[in-house]
Amino acid sequence: MQLKYNRQPSFGSSIIKTLIKLLFVILVFIIAIFLIEKISFPSPEKKYQIDVTNEIKKL
Repeated sequence: MQLKYNRQPSFGSSIIKTLIKLLFVILVFIIAIFLIEKISFPSPEKKYQIDVTNEIKKL
């Protein structure tokens, strides 16, 4: 009598592998958000006011 070789993983182990991958992706995403918040991007110091009334009258 030959024993069958089960090539397919069990349902429980596939769910566990999927959950581990999902948790890893969420963890990487959270770390990326915290790292981006640490970077100080330059912001304009002067607010620009553009007068477009002359351009509207030409139309």
